[in-house]
Amino acid sequence: MIPVILSGGSGSRLWPLSRKQFPKQFLALTGEHTLFQQTLQRLAFEGMQNPIVVCNKDHRFIVTEQLSALNLATQGILLEPFGRNTAPAVAIAAMKLINEGRDELMLVLPADHVIDDHKALQRALALATVAAERGEMVLFGVPATKPETGYGYIKSFADEQLTEGVLRVERFVEKPDEARATEFVASGDYFWNSGMFLFRASRYLEELKKHDPDIYDTCMLALERSKRSDDNIDIDSATFAQCPDNSIDYAVMEKTSRACVVPLIAGWSDVGSWSSLWDVNAKDANGNVVKGDVIVQDSRNCLVHGNGKLVTIIGLDDIVVVETKDAMMIARKDKDQGVKQLVNTLNGLGRSETQNHCEVYRPWGSYDSVDMGGRFQVKRISVKPGACLSLQMHHHRAEHWIVVSGTAEVTCDENVFLLTENQSTYIPIASVHRLKNPGKIPLEIIEVQSGSYLGEDDIERFEDVYGRTAETGVKTQTIVR
Repeated sequence: MIPVILSGGSGSRLWPLSRKQFPKQFLALTGEHTLFQQTLQRLAFEGMQNPIVVCNKDHRFIVTEQLSALNLATQGILLEPFGRNTAPAVAIAAMKLINEGRDELMLVLPADHVIDDHKALQRALALATVAAERGEMVLFGVPATKPETGYGYIKSFADEQLTEGVLRVERFVEKPDEARATEFVASGDYFWNSGMFLFRASRYLEELKKHDPDIYDTCMLALERSKRSDDNIDIDSATFAQCPDNSIDYAVMEKTSRACVVPLIAGWSDVGSWSSLWDVNAKDANGNVVKGDVIVQDSRNCLVHGNGKLVTIIGLDDIVVVETKDAMMIARKDKDQGVKQLVNTLNGLGRSETQNHCEVYRPWGSYDSVDMGGRFQVKRISVKPGACLSLQMHHHRAEHWIVVSGTAEVTCDENVFLLTENQSTYIPIASVHRLKNPGKIPLEIIEVQSGSYLGEDDIERFEDVYGRTAETGVKTQTIVR
């Protein structure tokens, strides 16, 4: 059995903590490790192979870093240029296996779910394996215990042709209103759709080709045209853009006659909202979940997430307060489904707060915006030991670099020199430059930018060890030293 970890979501319902360039699966929301790391850790048992990870191309360095932090390996990372939902993502993973002469059972898992009882998960997997070995398309269903309107529902019935404990799918129901959800829960015949599946690679492709041949054909062509580097597959953007946007549920599971449900009673949550995050976290005597520098007074059943500033609340019930460096969100806990709509509104206004945090992660380290004005910006830059930024040039800004700690190797046009703590240098407009950390400790610098335009797109890359020259649309040039 090989896990296929889907890590392409944006987690907009958990804004402002989750951002497009650093979504919820890469955040430590329920413990020491991130949701992505927890997903991989719970699969560390006999019979489970290293996973295939599917992620957005922009997240590849976050994925590799979080894998490396726990010394975890994969059988490959599929890099999507943009999301096309789950059906194409799983199709390309299945095609990859078939092309390699392999036809394993594929355990499809989102990267951003919580499962508390790992033994219960393994028991459900054992039951599902028997069905999948017989050609069934297995979906893991969580018994519906309350009228959730944010989940899809599955109605099931007993089928003598299935193993005891496995149920046949009768129908799928999209997210219902509260009245219908209440009826579903009362009937006892419905499960929440967990978005977790088990089937053999060839069976999935057989059903996909039958029910949605456009996805099948486009994914086959996209994989043929994709670039391979080590274990990574960089999916061809032009071909993938023609692929229909569809989920496994719509493309296959709702149309096949072989869909079945295995109950999963394992403390599952998709952590799809602030209220669900409140559900899965430890609470104080008054039902409050707090993280960060938070003081709560005369308040009950609140979730308060601080991220630097002191956050205080007085006399509040059932409220969500989330503070980040550049944004704050306050909502009634029962209205948190509106966060996605709020994010759409912010996107329509062109607000950058939905895309990145003030601290932006790069393969070489990170930078944090400290202050900015009309013609200046101040950043704190951290470069990992041995890492370097691209050889680059800016057309509209100059930069001053001040070393706070560590050693910097600076390239500025034809000059290459070292700077140590408390030393500084000036990078004029249009100078070809690079910053490198040759030392064994992180390099911390303060960068002061000044000029007529300070956008991140004012960058022309000439050489980059992370292969970003082509993807930014910049013509690669050879610099004569």
